Amino acid sequence: MGTFQAIAPKYIISTSFEIEGVVEKSDVIGALFGQTEGLFGPDLDLHELQKTGRIGRIEITLKSKKDKTSGKITIPSSLDKPLTALIAAAIENVDRVGPCAAKVTLDKIEDVRAARRDTIIKRAKEILHKWTVDVSPGTDKISTEIAKAIRPAEIVSYGPEKLPAGPDVKSSKSLIVVEGRADVAVLLKAGFKNVIAVEGTKIPTTVIKLSKEKEITALLDGDRGGDMILEGLIQVAKPTFVARAPRGKEVEDLTPKEVTQILLKKTLINAKKKRLHTRTPVPKLKVKKERKEKKRIILPDVIVSFSTELEGTLESVVLNDKLELLEKMPVSELCNKLKNIDNAHTIVFDGVITQRLIDIAGDKGVKRIVGERTSGIVKRPLNIQLLIFNNIKPK
Repeated sequence: MGTFQAIAPKYIISTSFEIEGVVEKSDVIGALFGQTEGLFGPDLDLHELQKTGRIGRIEITLKSKKDKTSGKITIPSSLDKPLTALIAAAIENVDRVGPCAAKVTLDKIEDVRAARRDTIIKRAKEILHKWTVDVSPGTDKISTEIAKAIRPAEIVSYGPEKLPAGPDVKSSKSLIVVEGRADVAVLLKAGFKNVIAVEGTKIPTTVIKLSKEKEITALLDGDRGGDMILEGLIQVAKPTFVARAPRGKEVEDLTPKEVTQILLKKTLINAKKKRLHTRTPVPKLKVKKERKEKKRIILPDVIVSFSTELEGTLESVVLNDKLELLEKMPVSELCNKLKNIDNAHTIVFDGVITQRLIDIAGDKGVKRIVGERTSGIVKRPLNIQLLIFNNIKPK
């Protein structure tokens, strides 16, 4: 079966089986792989999942007695909950091992992280108890003050519409506009207190008035609703910056760290128009010459399609030499996950092409990288084609 990568599993699938006949472990393994192959496409094939490290080594224990074989199957999984459940159901569907009838029953799916969390919490309680007994009385007061400092601020009501907001809306020179109350709560956890929600696609009068006094940043969901609210804000509130959750994800689902990273990468609205107004005029002949020199690279339609789809999402895709999708992931995980992806040929991602990415891609045999822009490249590789979104077009 080859050498599989070690994984840090999120879940452990445990099943029991009974077989009408005497079989070996290799027979059970063969039945698992054979009867699940092709059910859900190549991406969810057990062989492929093991090669990419999303399914770990399958462990089998068995014993035979009176011409019957029974035992246990244990499968570690680093997939998400829905896909792990799908794999468990596929395993439970196996009904033959060789010529023998078989019945596989799911015993449980254990959340490894939950068990680890319980162990950590139990140990933390022991540490805290011992710490509380040992420290002097004066230390308790200090810790209370520190706890207050890191406790998220409470949501307040602002304006005649009683919009959910942070406590610094009035005093701050800048303002972050989000969609709803849950988004405000996430921003407060991340330490941003100058936040207010519009509570729908219609922009409230309070937000419109605030936009005339403060610099506005719109932080919106990565879906159609976010698109509609952004369009409304641009028409009546004229925000200076926009930041979006990854496509298909909502702001309320983000961690405080993700919120901070997304706001750091906020985009200046109408940046191109502002640069045109401040640019020094140039002779017409020179402009024509520059236009001729800017040649767009012709690429297969699938690559151009991915570049259009990914722009503004902070997502990335890795394709094989047939331009088939191998992996899709956030840009923040690309460098680390690329090290474990085999047969990578083309990378398309909404991010900056850096020397670190180029070095990792070179080690993996990647032939083409398409990104939003390049930065800090000291050593340009001869065997990797580097392209940016603005310079490509379909065949």
